[in-house]
Amino acid sequence: MPTALITGPTAGIGRAFADKLAAEKHDLVLVSRDADRLKRVADEVQARYGVRCEVLPADLTVPEELATVEARLRDDVRPIDVLVNNAGFGLPKPFWETTIDDEERQLDLLVRVVLRLTHAAVQSMLERGSGAVLNVSSVSGWVLRGSYSAHKAWVTTFSESLATKLRPRGVTVMALCPGFVHTEFHQRMGMRRSVMPSFMWLEAPEVVDAAWTDLRKGKAVSVPTARYKLLVGVAKLTPRAVLSRVSTLGLKR
Repeated sequence: MPTALITGPTAGIGRAFADKLAAEKHDLVLVSRDADRLKRVADEVQARYGVRCEVLPADLTVPEELATVEARLRDDVRPIDVLVNNAGFGLPKPFWETTIDDEERQLDLLVRVVLRLTHAAVQSMLERGSGAVLNVSSVSGWVLRGSYSAHKAWVTTFSESLATKLRPRGVTVMALCPGFVHTEFHQRMGMRRSVMPSFMWLEAPEVVDAAWTDLRKGKAVSVPTARYKLLVGVAKLTPRAVLSRVSTLGLKR
């Protein structure tokens, strides 16, 4: 039975990936810093789908704990077939109002962790000639929402460049770029849902279903739903000055 390692699986997109991959009969390795919540999710998934769930509590911004997860990805005795880099958070205030320590924690989790875990996974996958890495990015990488957008733009470009080079060697890499999704994330970010029309909000399971379909097709970038594909296309053609003004919608002041 194949095994998937998922970071940030206790809610939202990460939890939807846990359900999706368990339903596809993947055993799971679940990584989160909230050990109690992680254990509850593992128990629920095991009971519902009859797969094995290994819990690996870790704060990925702590180098020693990140190294433990990297080692698990390199374990040839218990190989990981699918890596889902989903862990993340956003800062609710503008760059100049946040502390540099918080900015560095966000940079570590959204960029450094993705870099290191992808590297660890890909090395083992190349030796076997198979495997998949799915990095959760965002459509915000095409707009201008401060450092968060910059980090997500990096994730998308990084994943797309790896996909081209590794696909001929049997390893699939893809960036998942969803829009607004009903999860805890936007609430923590201070996003006012009333700013966006209801049809622009997606549900985590539909995002994950679209991502899994696109991954199996070998796509390098997945943008779920036609409406967000259209918005990304428009964003690429929009003058940066206009894009800068539009990008402030929905943020608290």
